[in-house]
Amino acid sequence: MDNLTHSMAGWALGQAGLKTKTRKGLAALILGANMPDIDVFFGNAPWDPLAIHRGFTHGLVGGVLLMPPVLAGLLWLLDRWQVRRGTVFKSGLKMHFGWLVALSYIGALTHPYLDLLTTYSVQLFSPFSNLWYHADGLFIIDLWLWLVLAVSIGLSKELERKGRPWKRPAQVGVAITFAYIGVNLLITQSANAAVRSASPHAEALFASPPPAASWRRDMVWREGDCYRRSTYSPFAGLGPVGKCESNNMNLPEVRHAIAADPRLRKFLKWSILPQADVIRRECSAHVAIGDARYGEGRRSRLARESEVLIAGPGCTQNLDNRPPNS
Repeated sequence: MDNLTHSMAGWALGQAGLKTKTRKGLAALILGANMPDIDVFFGNAPWDPLAIHRGFTHGLVGGVLLMPPVLAGLLWLLDRWQVRRGTVFKSGLKMHFGWLVALSYIGALTHPYLDLLTTYSVQLFSPFSNLWYHADGLFIIDLWLWLVLAVSIGLSKELERKGRPWKRPAQVGVAITFAYIGVNLLITQSANAAVRSASPHAEALFASPPPAASWRRDMVWREGDCYRRSTYSPFAGLGPVGKCESNNMNLPEVRHAIAADPRLRKFLKWSILPQADVIRRECSAHVAIGDARYGEGRRSRLARESEVLIAGPGCTQNLDNRPPNS
């Protein structure tokens, strides 16, 4: 999910009453809810789980077990520093380190939970396993989730400002959020069952909700070395199943590009449904590798592209991995 949703998830839990447990409680919830995304700053790390977004820091070991106590410790040190400076805390809350750790854990748990609900997937057991897990219940930016969380937080804050009981709106918002997620998971389960009924050999099945029409699903799955597509709606059922599209990953030009370009190899560590397009020229080939979850070949919105030399009549360049204009 996007970081606004992650932040509002932690904030809503705080407004539901958890922020009253300790000083810095709201900070622990919001920062904990965003903390696993620290891996975006380690894209060039030599350790693959850190270098791959939604890897180690999003898993049960790194993101859930190890990182929350670090966050709690940093917030506690900040609080101690403020106390020594004579800071007067308007909330009137005391510091309870045990609750600070607990709220850091609660905030951190919301992150892989929400990310797991999207087709972008999470390596839950990194670094012990590089398998990706996904539940396909939400689009990565869910407008309805934004609306529910924003309204519930806003009402809660307004009541708090007026000195009135303020926890109920956020509690209702959190309950609606869980109900909304549950309904969407049931829709996805029904969509997956419809695909398996129509295509018994379907593997690596993904059901992607559109940004606003969250009851619909764009379906894509693997059959051997090709992919099929369809749509699903609980009102109309499974739409027409498309022809099997070759992933082209075994083409010589694609294998050559992968061997020559580390960017493509890194992309393939994340991609679950890789699909390649090749444009052949006289002495070179333009290779685009995307993921079928997000479009076809070079039309995939996350595609990576590379240029490689190929042998051919009249080609005088060396058979190395340099692009033609290097």
